Amino acid sequence: MTIDLEDIAYAPTTGVRRAREAPLVVATEAILTGYGRLVDTPDFPIEIVRWPAQGWRPVDANSGDQGGATEGLFEFAWRGETLYARNNAVGDSYLFGWSVWPDVAATEGPARPRDRALIWRANYHPDGGQLIYPVNGQSFVAPMALPGDDVTPEQFVAFWCDGSRGLYIHPNVWHGAFVPHDDEAVFLDRQGRVHARVSVDFAKEFGCYLAVPLRRPVSP
Repeated sequence: MTIDLEDIAYAPTTGVRRAREAPLVVATEAILTGYGRLVDTPDFPIEIVRWPAQGWRPVDANSGDQGGATEGLFEFAWRGETLYARNNAVGDSYLFGWSVWPDVAATEGPARPRDRALIWRANYHPDGGQLIYPVNGQSFVAPMALPGDDVTPEQFVAFWCDGSRGLYIHPNVWHGAFVPHDDEAVFLDRQGRVHARVSVDFAKEFGCYLAVPLRRPVSP
């Protein structure tokens, strides 16, 4: 994956040296209740949410939810100690986080050993769900929190996924970067075509990063 820093969708917020580690759990159907579910096929259908009414007049029936879904490859790569990604489904590139404090993190060169990812932002999609499916069966961690705009870092849980199945996320569920364990990984991404995003900036709002552990959980 080629990284063009001029193409990054959001300039990362840096300048803090505090992290809140998300609890790490194995992703199972039961524990994902409310967040989403594991799926066995990349053809899993995406929920599309009707566009909300702006006043007392309702949105016409059979309208407001016709944007459909879009899909493409979501490419991730660690360069030095920095995690980059390119979502070809929506045409955006990202700098998602670092494995060490960003002011000392290497931003290029071979990927370096790491035991966590420091994530600076997360978002949710009010217009639809999102599916990521590992193309090559690679494991990853997905930090998520249940819906609500008053979200805090303490509400995030890091879901460890072994790569044998895809992860579907419901609309309005907060999610940070999907963090691959390998130096590079590719996912099939399917999501609402509108791609509305509501974001939280951990560093700016809470003076910390969300730390996502990359170790394997002790028990399944």
